[in-house]
Amino acid sequence: MDFLTVDWKLSFDSLSIFFGVVILLVALPSALYSTGYMKGLYSRGRASFAQILLFFFVISMLLVVFSANALFFLLAWEAMSLLSYFLVTLDSHEEKAVNAGLIYVLMTHIGTAFITTAFLILYFYSGSFDFILMKETCLNLPLNIKTVIFLCFLIGFGTKAGLVPFHIWLPYAHPEAPSHISSIMSGAMIKLGVYGFIRFVIYILGASELWWGNLVLVIAGVSAVYGILYALMEKDLKKMLAYSSIENMGIIMLGVGGYMVFLNMQFPLLAVLSLSAALYHIINHAIFKTLLFLCSGVVLKACGTKNMEKLGGLIKLMPVTAFCFLIGALAISAIPPFNGFVSEWLMLQSLFSGAVSVPAELFGKMKVFLALLAGALALTGGLAAACFVKAFGISFLALPRSKKAEAGKDFDWTMKTPLIFLSSLTLLFGIFAAPVFKLLAKITADISGFKSAGSELTSGLLSLSPQGTFHFNGLLLVLLVLAVSIIVYIIVRIISRERSVTYGRTWDCGYYGLTARNQYTATGFSKPLRMAFNFILRPYKKTEKVRDSYYHVKSFKYEIFTKQLFTEYFYSPIIKRLFSFSESIRKIQYGSIHLYIGYIFLAVIFLIIFLKRF
Repeated sequence: MDFLTVDWKLSFDSLSIFFGVVILLVALPSALYSTGYMKGLYSRGRASFAQILLFFFVISMLLVVFSANALFFLLAWEAMSLLSYFLVTLDSHEEKAVNAGLIYVLMTHIGTAFITTAFLILYFYSGSFDFILMKETCLNLPLNIKTVIFLCFLIGFGTKAGLVPFHIWLPYAHPEAPSHISSIMSGAMIKLGVYGFIRFVIYILGASELWWGNLVLVIAGVSAVYGILYALMEKDLKKMLAYSSIENMGIIMLGVGGYMVFLNMQFPLLAVLSLSAALYHIINHAIFKTLLFLCSGVVLKACGTKNMEKLGGLIKLMPVTAFCFLIGALAISAIPPFNGFVSEWLMLQSLFSGAVSVPAELFGKMKVFLALLAGALALTGGLAAACFVKAFGISFLALPRSKKAEAGKDFDWTMKTPLIFLSSLTLLFGIFAAPVFKLLAKITADISGFKSAGSELTSGLLSLSPQGTFHFNGLLLVLLVLAVSIIVYIIVRIISRERSVTYGRTWDCGYYGLTARNQYTATGFSKPLRMAFNFILRPYKKTEKVRDSYYHVKSFKYEIFTKQLFTEYFYSPIIKRLFSFSESIRKIQYGSIHLYIGYIFLAVIFLIIFLKRF
């Protein structure tokens, strides 16, 4: 049947090449890292099997971005999803890994079902699965049909991207997968949700309605704040990074939603700036999140735990990993001159510029809305800084909190080289922001068709405030910081030349003999913010007393948890109703083979009628 004929044609344009580069930029260092990481953790046969799966996983992601046909796209998408499922459940003897895999495969197939539905609707109207013919058909589609397709793509690709409320698989799958797989899933795979949205909503469907962009902005803003709040509460290092990925996908989609909104309000310069900032953050997040996941893998392999409460003092035991994690933490916290600062600053500027430039008489509510989103992004940046101060400080500084932490060490060059390489990229993409942004603005101009807007942006002619224009020279900033540092160092050396320096214990108020138990914990560090956002996090505690006798408590265990709002108030009620419905229709399952053949016969008749009709 022509309906099922797959056109294996590949397409290479600026957007697909960009995402292909992002995939390889994440996959190649992770693949090298995996050769050292898997030694001692897996048998030789299992490690070889995992490497084969990894190879085909990367190939499937590349086929997703280079496919030119919807059926080819879906086949590659499904291959990517199944291969990543097998990689997540590589530790199949662990119950947590199996459960994480089940949640992941369920959510990813719900998303795929919505994507498939959108493609079938487009096929019904265009008669083809070819992207070019679909794009031409969308020019004349009724608005209500386009809206249905948009919502299907939003749910489908939003699930893969880990946007709220479709995010629940991400904090389960990322922590349980091997660390190099977590880095590829977070650094590359979830970005393909954004690729799909840009390709099929912006490029093929056309972002024709203002409220579409507003909906994307709301979801993005909620995802950013929600993700970083829960990351800040986490004490599991990899789970914290997983929640942080939800935050960063929200930041990226702020740029995508901003493009849709500014396009509909006839502000092409701001639209190009917003989407260019999103593309910049895609590659930046790919770099620093891959770096952080790989560093967490070194910690896990050396210490045997991801629990920050049991770490500490690792900066002396594993200095290379500690330094690289610090670089990644600075980058993800948007500290200049690292790459995260540039993309988040551009995103912030696009939102503020929109709030300033939009005429109040036409878009009064939009001015307030964009200003609120800019505030949410600024809040997210502050919370991210607090989150990674906690992660680095609790995990790497002070004294080891357990025997496991005392076993920390750096490993061989196969694990060090990727960390150093990615750390260097965070600095390079921050220092040389101008040429990178110029390239990304051209890609955005190709997508939107606003060639003049792209050239005007890269020429520095876009007014980002009533008084100034866009200009950033990362190299000059670095040279200035170095010069100031050298001058300060010389002055300090001159002043302290004749003074003796004494090294001793940290002042402990005269209470000699403090131990690691007296240090700040990850839970204690986040308590002020947990109290401030109590209305969202809904914390609750569990206590356990171990007694020698009725009168004497030997030990006291105290744990604090935060409620997963969407799990408790959205997914759990749905699951309960599904179980209830399943129990009610169980009556038709009588165990009769004749009855089951009758069901099959009726299903075949229904399918024949359906195919004849369409």
